[in-house]
Amino acid sequence: MLPDRNGHFGLYGGKYVPETLMAPLEELENAYKKFLKDSHFKSILKQCMSDYIGRETPLYFAEHLTEALGGARVYLKREDLCHTGAHKINNALSQALLAKMMGKNRLIAETGAGQHGVATATAASYLGLDCEVYMGTEDMRRQSLNVFRMKLLGAKVTAVDNGSKTLKDAINEAIRDWVTNVEETYYVMGTVFGPHPYPVMVRNFQSVIGKEARKQILKKEGRLPDLLIACVGGGSNAMGLFYPFLKDESVKMVGVEAGGEGIGSGRHAARFAGGTVGILQGTKSYLLQDEDGQVLETHSVSAGLDYASVGPEHCYYKDKERIDYTYATNDDALDAFKILGRQEGIIPALESSHALAHAIRVAPDMDKDEIIIVNLSGRGDKDVNHVAHILGVTL
Repeated sequence: MLPDRNGHFGLYGGKYVPETLMAPLEELENAYKKFLKDSHFKSILKQCMSDYIGRETPLYFAEHLTEALGGARVYLKREDLCHTGAHKINNALSQALLAKMMGKNRLIAETGAGQHGVATATAASYLGLDCEVYMGTEDMRRQSLNVFRMKLLGAKVTAVDNGSKTLKDAINEAIRDWVTNVEETYYVMGTVFGPHPYPVMVRNFQSVIGKEARKQILKKEGRLPDLLIACVGGGSNAMGLFYPFLKDESVKMVGVEAGGEGIGSGRHAARFAGGTVGILQGTKSYLLQDEDGQVLETHSVSAGLDYASVGPEHCYYKDKERIDYTYATNDDALDAFKILGRQEGIIPALESSHALAHAIRVAPDMDKDEIIIVNLSGRGDKDVNHVAHILGVTL
């Protein structure tokens, strides 16, 4: 059963933090184990998932896209239809409810694309908790709409103007805050990353995606899919989809990283294509670093994939060759962004567009009776201004 008692997925994971955080992490792990078995907690969470988030989300057969590609049948798991517009709310609301049960009155979070920040601010508002979100100034520029959404929801958005001014730097500031204010503050980690128990907690809270998709495809097609595809930044939407299928050996899985301007350019966020094993922000994983172990700057058209490392459980399954990993470039993602809108009337998030780009790449070479499920992790409203700017369109 993974992870082990120390939070390791084989060589990866663990709890590499200052001594001041060991007690808060132990408190969190004990509370998680306790409330996961608590009928009151489970009852409230189930109702929140249904009545507030809007689960279960549809598994949608993309008929026009399938016809255009001329190969495998393509289904979309519609996490873009969750309240707030992305899968992030599944985890944020679950952790926020856990925080309230623990007696915490303040939530802090990091965010890249802004969706985790919006989800945490939403959960805080819903549960009557204070909220502060840390966000790099480069991401704030790309995701100005989500910054305003967080403020409308009552959250304080704190700009981080050092380093690459993106997600890595926002996480650093959030951790500093947590160290200082552990008594009343709960840190809502947004992905399957960080020190134990965060990777397993977030994976389990997001596994609702794969559990639903598994049930839905069996009902629609009478069998399991041949291929699952999801984008991978930290990796929560991917692990959420993949985890309930891991024991199904017939189901192939592909995680799609951000290839940016191409691996050779050095301007990308493809950790498996260009990274090595190291320790960052409390966990051992693959990361983009130089020979001296200094973290390299990353690049992606998508703020949510613009991160130097990846969840440790992904590394474990890569080594085991259970999950394959590839990448899509900025141009690939932008093409997919436009194609889905024109074929299906659905504008995807730029993060999800990386997964779609891989589906568009491989579906034509698959048989027509084969089945692909793409996790449409978020909707593209937040990215419209950014894409318009890239395309030279003045709004």
